[in-house]
Amino acid sequence: MGESTQNLTIVVVGASGHLARTKILPALFALYCQGYLPEHFRIIGFARTNLSDDAFRETVGLNLTCRYTPGESCAERMQEFLSRCEYIAGKYDSAERFQEIERAVGRVPPAEDANLLFYLAIPPAVFPVAARAIGEAGLARRGQVEPWTRLVIEKPFGHDRPSSNKLSHEIGAVFGEDQIYRIDHYLGKEVIQNLLVLRFANLVFEPIWNRHYIQSVQITWKENLSIEGRGGYFDSSGIIRDVMQNHLVQILALVAMEPPPRLDATHIRNAKVNALICVPPPSLETAVLGQYTGTNGDGMTIPGYREDPSVPDDSVSPTYAAVALHVENSRWDGVPFLMRAGKGLDGRMTEIRIRFHEIPGRMFKSGEAHLKANELVIRVQPDAAIYFTIMNKVPGVGMELETRDLDLQYASAFSQLIPDAYEDLLLDVFTGEKSLFIREDELAAAWDIFTPLLHEIDDTITNPDPYTFGTVGPDRANSLAAAHNVTWY
Repeated sequence: MGESTQNLTIVVVGASGHLARTKILPALFALYCQGYLPEHFRIIGFARTNLSDDAFRETVGLNLTCRYTPGESCAERMQEFLSRCEYIAGKYDSAERFQEIERAVGRVPPAEDANLLFYLAIPPAVFPVAARAIGEAGLARRGQVEPWTRLVIEKPFGHDRPSSNKLSHEIGAVFGEDQIYRIDHYLGKEVIQNLLVLRFANLVFEPIWNRHYIQSVQITWKENLSIEGRGGYFDSSGIIRDVMQNHLVQILALVAMEPPPRLDATHIRNAKVNALICVPPPSLETAVLGQYTGTNGDGMTIPGYREDPSVPDDSVSPTYAAVALHVENSRWDGVPFLMRAGKGLDGRMTEIRIRFHEIPGRMFKSGEAHLKANELVIRVQPDAAIYFTIMNKVPGVGMELETRDLDLQYASAFSQLIPDAYEDLLLDVFTGEKSLFIREDELAAAWDIFTPLLHEIDDTITNPDPYTFGTVGPDRANSLAAAHNVTWY
């Protein structure tokens, strides 16, 4: 693995929670099955829930899968993995309980070379107290190269720029920036990682990746699910904080960034920051906010957002948002980046749609008919794919044209299993690779785009536009797109 990881201890703080049970621990098992964990490793679950080691192992085992070890050997691998798991119960602010981790590490040689990874799978409000407790327990090892201590934290990183700054300051008082890995699992998705390769390893794209050839960029995230009792977290954040400010802004940065001098963490993240600081914040006047209402049909009754028991009756938290952003530099001047995200819509999809300008002149035009613009579509989910829409002559006499797709479907094009995003990202943490993690100044630049809009929404307490569950969203979103000569897909 390229580093001294003879003895690696992974501490999952919040190990009894949903994120740890369904994502982090299964990803660690997948890495173990592929031989990516060192010979001497252990996993310590840390949470407030009182569990025995055996009860913890039983809980972990319920979510492990045999993707990489099909057949009879899977059960054996599971038992081997679970034998490395143990559990410590304690409060997140208890340095004394965190000291139990050091004693556990010391029981397994070679203790003198024990690297430590802390994964904070807990609410962000608890990050600072947990970080302080880890530091007070003597486990932060700030400034120490070997053995190392690294800290992984999940979004949301605050709820606006000031709170994000405060969170960074409090955690930074214990851990150095080189130790902190801010994870956005979208950056671990295979298609998102491929954006850099698509752009910079294919000569055909760089000459046309600019305002002279690209008319617009659409970034869409939609779900056909309701809140279903999870309004406690979502209502305090809304769709902008939950999806746009992190996942979609990261996608925008990768699409809009200039070519980095080298493909390393420093230069890639520098290029992303330079793109994001060129994006002025949108205003409430130009944004579209929506909130889904209930529906009855096909024998199903789906309650509206405000009708969910976990949501206040007078909630104005948006479940849908659409904005038009602009990257104000020489490459992208005048090109709208239309971004939308919503729950309770007509399907589940995340995609990037890059629409090129229409062909000038009238060579193939007849009457009112005209050529359709080329589009490069990068579908993140479901069914990961990249396709390029081109005009083509229909076989036969005459000159009839139609659009066709040059289509790369990941499932059919690649025989190997596509790893889960958490598998890729955790492996990068082990090896110290930070290209897919968010740096502090990058986080600040992302918050600067949306903080003014979020404050404006909070101050005005405006009712979002209603839209029926299972539809495309508020009607006003079409007007926003039309104002930029764009049609939503």
